[in-house]
Amino acid sequence: RLRLRQRHGQALAAHPGIAPSFRAHEDGDDALAAAIRERRWRKLDHLSPRQRALCELAEKLSATPTQMTADDWQPLRDLGFDDQACLEVGHVVGLFNYFTRLADGFGLQVAPELLEAVGGGPALRRRDQKD
Repeated sequence: RLRLRQRHGQALAAHPGIAPSFRAHEDGDDALAAAIRERRWRKLDHLSPRQRALCELAEKLSATPTQMTADDWQPLRDLGFDDQACLEVGHVVGLFNYFTRLADGFGLQVAPELLEAVGGGPALRRRDQKD
């Protein structure tokens, strides 16, 4: 459920787990997945503190990485994220930004099956995975 092409080459504006839209969709919260994709997650009242903190961090790290400070990581630390967990969040956000920019740079197009899955169609399965 990876959306490769993003406006201005940036990854999704949030991450919670790896972009909340992935976990939200898996958990059946299609409204949350759509809000994240459409960058209107701030308007949702039902986000958990963890989801909100991860969304905020991922958005800033994606859009203005040179303006990140220790204070930006504090909400995650307050939720129990240690150095290793913060590093993993940073890696995931960074990798998504890298992949989208690389895909944009090479002009890669998203496979139709992927677009269907992102739009609420059947979940993608590994070729060796049985239904």
